[in-house]
Amino acid sequence: MSQQTPAWQRILVLMVALLGVAVTVSLGLWQLGRGAEKMALQQAKDQQSALAPLDGRTLGGISDSVANRQGVLYRKVVLTGHWQAEHTAYLENRQMHGRPGFFVMTPFKVAETGTLVLVQRGWASRSFTDRAALPAIVTPGGEVQVVGHLAPWPSRLYDFGGVEEGPIRQNLDLPLFRQQTGLPLLEISVLQQGAASEGLLRDWPVVASGVEKHHGYAFQWFGLSALIALLYVWFQIVQPRRKKRTA
Repeated sequence: MSQQTPAWQRILVLMVALLGVAVTVSLGLWQLGRGAEKMALQQAKDQQSALAPLDGRTLGGISDSVANRQGVLYRKVVLTGHWQAEHTAYLENRQMHGRPGFFVMTPFKVAETGTLVLVQRGWASRSFTDRAALPAIVTPGGEVQVVGHLAPWPSRLYDFGGVEEGPIRQNLDLPLFRQQTGLPLLEISVLQQGAASEGLLRDWPVVASGVEKHHGYAFQWFGLSALIALLYVWFQIVQPRRKKRTA
């Protein structure tokens, strides 16, 4: 005669199974939520990009404000003015087409208004023999026109803290960069668009890219949840009943 499993043990197994199902379902839903967030952000960008381009002279003006600039994020913008080339920063460990290199950032002074805004100019490869070498890019002098769209301040990668100085950096901290350069830069930036030029590529990644990855992860978590439930049913319900019939 088979010995019956103690009640406390059956309850413990049930609680563990329920916890496993709850956790895996929650993780699956979280992944779906992340995918939906990316899709919504890309849709917002597409809607803003479809609007008429802004004149860069409206940025930082008397009628402008932080709230107003947040409301026009991802709008196309046309800037006319001068590069502040001496303050160019190179953010390392950035990729384009799967290749590591730099995102090149240069402050830009808008003509007529003097407003200063950071322009994310593009991507450049780096030397693997001399990690301190700067890429060979061209920064035109004189008055130039830049076409792009308004974007948040450059995103951060993980770092170990500390004050970053010099042209090559892991991240660009806005208050620190303002202090180091003496430039009252706006809290937003401009993501420059256009064909490759000046030694820079501008095939910026699409925000919605990676949605399939989130959906794939969600499928895996939901599959694991179903597996936990099936294993519980098999070992805790089906198998004991089969043993009782054969006993």
